[in-house]
Amino acid sequence: MVICLETATSICSVALCDDTGVRYLRESTDSRSHAALLTIYIEEILKEAGIKIKDLDAVAVSKGPGSYTGLRIGVSVAKGIAYGASKPLIAVDTTLSMFRVALRSKELPEKWDEALFCPMIDARRQEVYYAVYDGKGNTLKPVDAEIIDGETFSSFPDTKKMILFGDGAAKCKSLIKRGNLFYPGDFRISASGMYIPVMQALNDKTFADIAYFEPFYLKDFIATKPGKNILGI
Repeated sequence: MVICLETATSICSVALCDDTGVRYLRESTDSRSHAALLTIYIEEILKEAGIKIKDLDAVAVSKGPGSYTGLRIGVSVAKGIAYGASKPLIAVDTTLSMFRVALRSKELPEKWDEALFCPMIDARRQEVYYAVYDGKGNTLKPVDAEIIDGETFSSFPDTKKMILFGDGAAKCKSLIKRGNLFYPGDFRISASGMYIPVMQALNDKTFADIAYFEPFYLKDFIATKPGKNILGI
């Protein structure tokens, strides 16, 4: 079994998977819950499954891009468990696991398997992290940070359907006039989307180096100045 941690966005999600699928899942939509709930969810899931950390085959974590703080929490916990229990660490591209979740949407357009899938993560202001995949999960555009404007997706023909999802997709509705854009309203990022990439990595023994692995932030962290100076300085 593999414990999967997803903390790249406002969702705190933990899944326990084996070769039959996702067995257990815990999630919270409270954007400030990661530090408080992540280890609790892990403990609850392991207890419900009747196993201990030593029984795991590996520990998996969503590696980013995404929230700087969220990624740090998830990766720190994953590395701590993997190191302490001498288990391999698996790192999964956040946009790839988002793609896997999107395939389960009930709001996909007709012939969705011929469409392009575009997972988008809010990177503040008009910027998003996004990648583009075909219906089989092949990468057509590697993940990058870009400012959304009227020319976004201009390299893809208007005749091609594009499915936009994630907390960054809403920015596109008023800025991109391109046709054939679809926004599944039932999408929510989840650790359950890590299942297929994780099982492939486990079978191929594609593991991250526990000592040196760092989250994929994509861009440097920028501290913002509080709107109210509580110290009066």
